[in-house]
Amino acid sequence: MNRRTLPAAAALATAAALLLTACGGSDDGKSKNSGKIAGADEGATKAASPSASASAGDAAGRPKITLPSDISYTFDWPKTGDKDKDAILSDGEQSIKAVDMAIARQKSIDPAYQFYYEGEAAAGTQTFIKQYIDAKVRTTGHYRFYQENVVVNKDGTASFGYCEDQGKAFVKHLKSGKVDRTPVDKDSYVSYNTALHKNKQGVWVIQKMFSQSGSAKCQP
Repeated sequence: MNRRTLPAAAALATAAALLLTACGGSDDGKSKNSGKIAGADEGATKAASPSASASAGDAAGRPKITLPSDISYTFDWPKTGDKDKDAILSDGEQSIKAVDMAIARQKSIDPAYQFYYEGEAAAGTQTFIKQYIDAKVRTTGHYRFYQENVVVNKDGTASFGYCEDQGKAFVKHLKSGKVDRTPVDKDSYVSYNTALHKNKQGVWVIQKMFSQSGSAKCQP
């Protein structure tokens, strides 16, 4: 899943583990994070979400997401007008934020991200979050997501791919408050591919996720 920048030492120590997780598959073990959802290519809806981002309780019981004020997002993927595709984009945003909330809380098992991930993807996400806990760091800065591509199948499954720009995203040490400001390079641009299905509550849940840092398609 490697979605965020980890301190170099921690990244090297956990590179092998990331390669084995369900969220990864193409992580190169560098300090930049990789990620791409199945089928993500191009799109754009600007939804900057500084500080706290809430997904209010609805009929499906979606959890409320509350984040530190120094974490913000831009989702450059617009509404498509298709009910299922727009639901996947919306649930995708919340799944991303739920992982950052678990990292901020330092909880490798957290109900919010478990609401959006299951099976292999949930196990990989738990391993990913634990790496931040072990390193005693969390995410900070601004994350931009773009080039989305959603494919919905008739059997209630879907693929969702997108790119992430981590150029203004960093890790923050919990004890000292120090922020590791890594330089922008090709690995700052990450592609994600995910496989999803619509559960009984009407939520699009991620079952598998594959990521690639330095993805050519995501470069500016």
